[in-house]
Amino acid sequence: MVRRTGRTLPVRGLRIGHAESDDGTTGVTVALFDGATPLVVDVRGGASATFDLASLSLDATFGRRWAVFFAGGSLFGLDAAAGVRDRILEMGSGQQVFRNPHRIAPISGAALFDLPSTVRSLPDYRALGYAAARSATNGAVAMGRVGAGAGALVGKYRGRAAAMRGGVGWAERPFGRRGHVGALVAANAVGAVRDPASGRWIAGARTARGRLVPPSFNRGRDSPSTGTTLSLVVTDVALERPMLQRVASIAHAGLGGAVVPFQSATDGDLLFVAATGAAGSPPAEHRPGATADALGELAAACVVEAILRAVRASNRVR
Repeated sequence: MVRRTGRTLPVRGLRIGHAESDDGTTGVTVALFDGATPLVVDVRGGASATFDLASLSLDATFGRRWAVFFAGGSLFGLDAAAGVRDRILEMGSGQQVFRNPHRIAPISGAALFDLPSTVRSLPDYRALGYAAARSATNGAVAMGRVGAGAGALVGKYRGRAAAMRGGVGWAERPFGRRGHVGALVAANAVGAVRDPASGRWIAGARTARGRLVPPSFNRGRDSPSTGTTLSLVVTDVALERPMLQRVASIAHAGLGGAVVPFQSATDGDLLFVAATGAAGSPPAEHRPGATADALGELAAACVVEAILRAVRASNRVR
């Protein structure tokens, strides 16, 4: 099932697009920025599949990106990067470096594991990356079994057969007088998903009769599996990368209340944070770090809501 937000994106300088394979079992989701945008990443899982993260460290020289992509297909899905780059350059975007006439478009991304258990041909992820970037818009965001979430599952701690559907979700909040912050999530977690507000389990492993079984690794048949929660937080407030790194740390910690277990050795859990700057500078701080702390709390709420929306849209649960 696919649901959409009811209005255009309030986060300025951002467009989101999806593309799925012909059989609907995998896909790519792309977040395009209007220009080269400050970006950081916080990798917490022990089994990530990523594209061009090294230069996002705070001591690196080139920490801006034109896009972030999420893909299915594990390491195969990282081929989507070339298609996203093709589309950015086709639009006349990108930048020149060191007086070279060729334009480049730095991007980063990550992939989740949705490979089939049977031998069959894989889709062209470069083409899917191009299609997702071409479809990117600042309109209503499709959620559920779309893009990178098309083949996602959650609650794989009792095996894939007992898992429920994962998916893609989006949520946003206002920040200050003019700014906004939003979160895009692709949920393919080993763990179960619960609503921190109510404590109720929303999605996870189910018995043959459909009863949801919360994770308990004391059971002999409960065993970790491959899984990932990929997240991107975007604000239109102008922030420097050290502040974004603080936001990433707070927001990623917030997800631990919604996904159980989280950040395991077989997860690829990570979170990007970007600041488009379209809403201008934040208000003056009453203490050092106040802006990053406040934005981090809002970002954490957004990523939790986004993952709840993802599994609700995919499984028709409340």
